[in-house]
Amino acid sequence: MALAIALQFGLPGARAQSAVVSAPAASAPAATDTTLPTVTVTGEAQGPDAPAARRRSDSALGLDLPVRETPQSISVITRSQLDDFHLSNVNAALANATGINVEKVETDRTYYTARGFDITNFQLDGVGLPMTFGLQNGDLDTAMFDRIDVIHGAAGLLTATGNPSATVNFVRKRPTADFQASVGLTAGSWNDVRLDADVSTPLTADGRVRGRVVVAGEDTDSYLDRYHLRKGVAYGVMEADIGPSTLLTAGFSRQNNRPTGVMWGALPLNYTDGSRTNYARSTSTSPDWTYWNTDTSIGFLTLNHQFDNGWTAQVQATHKDDQQRGRMVYVYGTPDKSTGDGLAIWPSTYTDVASENLVDARAQGAFELFGRQHQLIVGAMAARAGTREQSYNGDTLGAALPEDLATWDGSLTIPSFDSDGGSSRIVDKQRSVYLAAHWSLRDDLTLITGLNHTEAESTGESYGASSVRKNSRLSPHVGAMWDLTPRVSAYASHTALFTPQSQQDAQRQRLAPATGTSDELGLKSDWLDKRLMATAAVFRSRQQNLASYAGVDSQGNSIYEGADYRSQGVELELVGEVLPGWSVNAGYTQLAIHDEAGEAARRFTPRQRLQFNTTWQVAQLPGLKLGAQLNWRSAIHSDDVDAGEPSLLLVDLMARYQLSSQWSVSAQVNNLTDRKYLTSLYWTQSYYAAPRNYSVSLNWTY
Repeated sequence: MALAIALQFGLPGARAQSAVVSAPAASAPAATDTTLPTVTVTGEAQGPDAPAARRRSDSALGLDLPVRETPQSISVITRSQLDDFHLSNVNAALANATGINVEKVETDRTYYTARGFDITNFQLDGVGLPMTFGLQNGDLDTAMFDRIDVIHGAAGLLTATGNPSATVNFVRKRPTADFQASVGLTAGSWNDVRLDADVSTPLTADGRVRGRVVVAGEDTDSYLDRYHLRKGVAYGVMEADIGPSTLLTAGFSRQNNRPTGVMWGALPLNYTDGSRTNYARSTSTSPDWTYWNTDTSIGFLTLNHQFDNGWTAQVQATHKDDQQRGRMVYVYGTPDKSTGDGLAIWPSTYTDVASENLVDARAQGAFELFGRQHQLIVGAMAARAGTREQSYNGDTLGAALPEDLATWDGSLTIPSFDSDGGSSRIVDKQRSVYLAAHWSLRDDLTLITGLNHTEAESTGESYGASSVRKNSRLSPHVGAMWDLTPRVSAYASHTALFTPQSQQDAQRQRLAPATGTSDELGLKSDWLDKRLMATAAVFRSRQQNLASYAGVDSQGNSIYEGADYRSQGVELELVGEVLPGWSVNAGYTQLAIHDEAGEAARRFTPRQRLQFNTTWQVAQLPGLKLGAQLNWRSAIHSDDVDAGEPSLLLVDLMARYQLSSQWSVSAQVNNLTDRKYLTSLYWTQSYYAAPRNYSVSLNWTY
């Protein structure tokens, strides 16, 4: 489902200057003997330790299928993984997912890539608004999520815009039939303090109405000079059985981020003589009076009904408000190696207000044809989003940085922000219809066919340039699964790509949509009574006219040009329980990316990546659980400046001890070997990642 909001930030020298967002859908309940009959919503309850090959997901096609039977590579980040390794934000979670690269370009802005391209499709509960630039502003918390599904490759059927990277689906927690509660307190390096609470309970004696509340708060300093973050998360959801076969779900979430000393842009990578800079890991380009506040509120209402013939229908309405207010300083230029001179400042304030409304309606169920039973989903989506943005530049724009960045203490007088930096007023509309069928051709052969027709329209202007566009496209999807043996299946899929783009060329005109194809061949197998699942995939994708950063114009606006790319590679994954008490989640990706001239492209993306996550429940000491995360990537290189990073191996360790049936204590160490490395080479600037750090947690559950 797709509606993109591009909020042009006018940041000079960056690959993309935009903030964009995503959105939501549903799951299922249970009841006591005194309730009306249970409403069975399509899907299967999945505990945190569900066997790997029995996990189900409707993230790829909207059809409730086991991951094992979906003709696409799908990774699942479970709640157990999030809890075991204290993955309290989305950046930390996705950094440990197969094939995903987290490009932390600034302290409060992040891109994600997979299979060589930006991830621009994000969902909540299977319904979402893709982010045209793939940006995540702020520190998105994971407290409200039950799991995160990553659909590798193009999943354009439900998202309307095909993208050959991946689609990330955040599945929110739902109320439980019985009372349960948990509280966790975490303390860590740099005065980090975090509190989590999660309570779920029936709200009526007969259990027909159930509710759940999740809250989290964190306050932390940083290894970066002058950076401080406070954030708060609140999520509430209620389910009600309003009839024998009807379920009503209503929910609301809000997250507030209050960072100060934020980095807008990052550190220069080269000196004027061409040699690499090498600052201290704590070096920041920001004074302490800067901030970048984000407030995100999402409300949703979902109605599910199950018909007597087994078909289900769902209607979901979502409203999202997203506000950003910032006062920041961008440091630009190339410093002299001996003096540090050559850097200038660009102070600015920004106000961005976005509001989105979306309605998605779908029906799915089984039907019989030629003596065999098949599945069908049909749906439609309509969305509208409006955004308003205003910026003002400080009166010291272009002034020299007071001293060498390596020794600067952040002292800088707050300027007067009285120069109009431009504004943006955009309205985006989108309408999509889609259908997909899961055909059971034989007991050992299934076929999936699907179509999506999308119309996207935008009006308004951004920083003096027209944002008017109108595009439509019919995109097909086809996939097949063939059971070679009871344990091994082969699959293939093909998806057409169509992505309307908001980026502007040198004449300040919007680029035409990017188009292309994405193909995948693979094998899936399960072992040890479905407790262990392996996937091997070969993929190839082509994109034409994809927006490629081409620099800035005389007004400091980013400009883009359409470029053609092709990506191909191999992806391997092993997930599940190898031995009783020993779980693994391992993934390896190898790829090649070339431009239309056949030259290596997007070199900031590692050509090889290995993620390995394992936990061990110690049999000799039943209360003890040990774990390790290993993340390795090959060397990377900037596409725009002479800068590279060697291969990198990061190691994280954890230990948890169950003190009693309700109390547990855990400890975590990240970056065990204390490697110094840059967070990303996606832009022409970067900053250093965190050194070795620690945390301990005390948890209570009921």
